[in-house]
Amino acid sequence: MEWQDEGVLLAVRTHGESAAIIEVFTQAQGRHAGVVRGGAGRRMTPHLQPGTQLAVSWRARLEDQLGVYTVEPIRARAANLLADRRALAGLTAICALTARSLPERAPFPALYHATLALLDALSTVPDWPVLYLHWELRLLEELGFGLDLSQCAITGATEGLAYVSPRSGRAVTAQAAGDWAARLLPLPACLTRPGPATPDELAAGLRLTGHFLNRGLCQDPGARPLPEARARLADLLGRA
Repeated sequence: MEWQDEGVLLAVRTHGESAAIIEVFTQAQGRHAGVVRGGAGRRMTPHLQPGTQLAVSWRARLEDQLGVYTVEPIRARAANLLADRRALAGLTAICALTARSLPERAPFPALYHATLALLDALSTVPDWPVLYLHWELRLLEELGFGLDLSQCAITGATEGLAYVSPRSGRAVTAQAAGDWAARLLPLPACLTRPGPATPDELAAGLRLTGHFLNRGLCQDPGARPLPEARARLADLLGRA
C-alpha cells in the first residue's frame, strides 16, 4: 500500500531511539499517522513541528498497519509566529484540537481547506480570533454536532437571537427565552454578524463551542478531554 499527498503536521511523538510517529491532516486521507525514520534526530526535528506543511509519501505492507512516512517540508508556520503569543497559541490549539477530534483516516476535504486558511490567517489577518471561533463551529458541523444559529427555535425569528439551547444547539431570541434564559447558553453577536469581536464575545463564543465539543467528544467512558492547548487559547483570547 502506498500513497502521496500534502498536509499539515498535527502532532509528533518520539518512537524508539531515533524515529518519530507523526499525525498529518491531508485532504484525501484525513488524519493519518505513520513513522518517520530519523524523525527524532537533529536534522529532522526542526522540520517536524506542528503546523508545518509537508509533502508526504506513506507506505505499508497492509492497509491497517501504522506504516512509514517519507516527508518533505514545504512551509513552516510556527517560526513566523514566535513573536506573537496569541497567534502561536492559536496554531497549537488548532493542531491539537484537530488531532483530538477527527477520526483517523476519514477524509474531511472542506474542513482541510478551512483549516489551512485559518493557519495562514494567523500571520496575516488581525481579526483571526473570530475566524478561529467560526472554525470551531465548522468543526462541530463536520463531526455531526452542528449548531443551528439561523433562526429562533421557538418563533422562527432571525433577528434578536441571544441564546442557544444546550441540548438542541438551536438559537433562541431573548424574548422567547423568557424565564428559561438562565438555563441557556449566551450567543455572542460575533457569531451572527460579520466583524471583529470583543474579548467578552470571544470568551462567550468559546464557552458555547466548548460545551458542544465536550458533549460530542468527551462523554463516553474513558474519552480523552479536550486539549489543554484549547483552554490556554481561550484564556488568552478572553483577556482585554
